[in-house]
Amino acid sequence: MQYNYKYRINPPEDIAETLLHHVDACRQLYNHVLYLLNEADDIPARYEIQGRLPDLKTWWNDLGDVHSKVLQMVVKRVYDNLSTLKAQKENGRAVGMLKWKPPREYRSLTYNQSGFKLKNTSGRPTLWLSKIGEIPIHLHRDIPESATIKQVTVKQEPTGEWYATFGIDVDEATAEKPKTPEKVVGIDVGILKYAHDTDGYAIESPDFSAERERLERAQRDLSRKEHGSANWEKQRQVVAERHADLRRNRRDFLHKLSNYYATEYDLVAVEDLDAKGLVELPGNSRNRAGAAWGAFLRMLEYKCEREGTHFVAVDPKNTTKECASCSVKTDKPLWVREHSCPSCGFEADRDANAAWNILSRGLEKVGVVPSESTPVETALPVDTSVSAKRVVETGSPTLKERTAQAVSE
Repeated sequence: MQYNYKYRINPPEDIAETLLHHVDACRQLYNHVLYLLNEADDIPARYEIQGRLPDLKTWWNDLGDVHSKVLQMVVKRVYDNLSTLKAQKENGRAVGMLKWKPPREYRSLTYNQSGFKLKNTSGRPTLWLSKIGEIPIHLHRDIPESATIKQVTVKQEPTGEWYATFGIDVDEATAEKPKTPEKVVGIDVGILKYAHDTDGYAIESPDFSAERERLERAQRDLSRKEHGSANWEKQRQVVAERHADLRRNRRDFLHKLSNYYATEYDLVAVEDLDAKGLVELPGNSRNRAGAAWGAFLRMLEYKCEREGTHFVAVDPKNTTKECASCSVKTDKPLWVREHSCPSCGFEADRDANAAWNILSRGLEKVGVVPSESTPVETALPVDTSVSAKRVVETGSPTLKERTAQAVSE
């Protein structure tokens, strides 16, 4: 399997200047390649453009300072962006054209296959990069011995910190998924309650109000500075740090929650949400964007693959309207938080009912059934005692309590 391992690096001042020089040369090459493609009648193949790089070096001195593989990855980056635009256009989205990259939007360079090496210099781990030198690196976790490092991406964050992301390929068989899952769960995600599962647990959305308040205060202070002044640059970095704090706290929550479900269950069923489309809908876009449902589902998917857990994404249509007991549809506005079926009398929390429907669709899509040891209620919630009242009366368990045993790191 392929993973990305991200580490903090501390380049000395002279090496940091060299890195910035290489990054800017890559940015200018990106813009030059984009110019060539815009001027061409027919878009040439990527390898044809890469074949012109040696000729470019003869008159473009800055390119001679950069490793050849790094320059090839710049060309690949342009073509990857074009492929992304083409895919979005085929999906019916209105797309424009690729734009030239200003310095603030191009911050990384990538070594692929060669030109890099992890060393141990005087008992201290360092990252060696061709034509740059050795950079101290914080290996806060070991890279698996069976892993092969395919590429390294070095990036400077808006805060000024440098990071190295290793793309590794682990040469080991993935865990086999059980043919008869014993522990299955359906998850409905939301805003008030981030996740409501079929085990009756409701995970409240994390409270990042303090982080948002600090960010807004820093942004107001930045707006009062003269753009481009020393004080403006100092405050800009403060704003970037506030953004980084909020992003790290959110990802920490998502990693722990996704790890819990991936390790504790044999099958996890979720909604196949168009997270980007939901954010673009009018009203409450900020909360939908802050929920980061797309990131949570991506984390959950690769962790389920790693742990040998079935990951099933089902059609979200009518999961809230349908009764989980008799499948009769009942329209209910968003402010109605209780499901009460007029046909069979089944009552449950709105999100709990949706979670049961998600699980039922997931089991049907995979074509597996729970084992005999799995309670019947897990497959079909005919017992109305499992309702929202249980969650409210017992109190929603905190993430720390739920993941204390599952997450040791």
